[in-house]
Amino acid sequence: MNNKAAITGVFGYVPDYILTNAELEKMVDTSDEWITSRTGIKERHILKGEGLGTSHMAAKAVEGLLAKTGTAPKDVELLICATTTPDYVFPSTANLICDMTGIRAIGSFDIQAACSGFLYALTIGSQFIETGKYKKVVVVGADKMSAIVDYTDRTTCVLFGDGAGAVLLEPNTEGNGIYDSIIRSDGSGQNHLVQKAGGSRYPPSHETIDKRWHYVYQDGPSVFKFAVKNMADVSAEIMERNHLTGNDIAWLVPHQANKRIIEATANRMGLGMDRVMLNIHKYGNTTAATIPLCLFDYESQLKKGDNLILAAFGGGFTWGAAYLKWAI
Repeated sequence: MNNKAAITGVFGYVPDYILTNAELEKMVDTSDEWITSRTGIKERHILKGEGLGTSHMAAKAVEGLLAKTGTAPKDVELLICATTTPDYVFPSTANLICDMTGIRAIGSFDIQAACSGFLYALTIGSQFIETGKYKKVVVVGADKMSAIVDYTDRTTCVLFGDGAGAVLLEPNTEGNGIYDSIIRSDGSGQNHLVQKAGGSRYPPSHETIDKRWHYVYQDGPSVFKFAVKNMADVSAEIMERNHLTGNDIAWLVPHQANKRIIEATANRMGLGMDRVMLNIHKYGNTTAATIPLCLFDYESQLKKGDNLILAAFGGGFTWGAAYLKWAI
């Protein structure tokens, strides 16, 4: 049987500080009831400390992953980091993670596909395993969203948290691993979910700071409508082309942006919420980290050979899905 790229280890990390809905009530005009009913979020973890960036959380996740799987840093052949909040414009956050974890002289790079980033990175990383090019590939999803959230904007500040998750991809000849993936994008959605300034179009200036363009801007209703349709559509599509029904799926592993979007996707797939991984209440939307953090949280409930559907959507717009058989 041909090599399949299988997840052979997963590890997650979230910072210690917990930002609760009660604390947010003191910062902006909102309430625990409003936040919970509309998003499903109760609390989120925030990275505090001078000079700490996405790489610091990602490195913790990678260190945990290597220790858990008994993988030496020298044996890692490629590292891909999905992030929307890189430490710097350059060098890449992946480079920094490698340096922090003792991984030397390998290819490492960042993927930017907003909240779909982990799915994009997983799809790319799996190709290197399937072709036989590499035997050990680390894929990280990590974001410090608190760095770009405006804590005076009640529509966005309640949504996001910080965190990181990492997986190890290795060849599998037992029939487990990644069977299929779909990644999509539509750049016409750029104005609905965007951080306007800080790039080459609008470099930092007094004007961009005064306009608060360095923070997340989201047109909530447009994003919600797009997400519900496309995350559900792509999940249904990947099931259909792999001849799967809801009864065949052990777990849906959805991007954790909004509980109502997750429920709509599960409904479209014919799944009860008892087979949907959900941790948004604990972490909020950690962007590229949501899917690996779900896998880490639910690992004890997974069985070898379980059919999983991973699904995500993000700003840009981006979206995608993957079908895999759990290999651990």
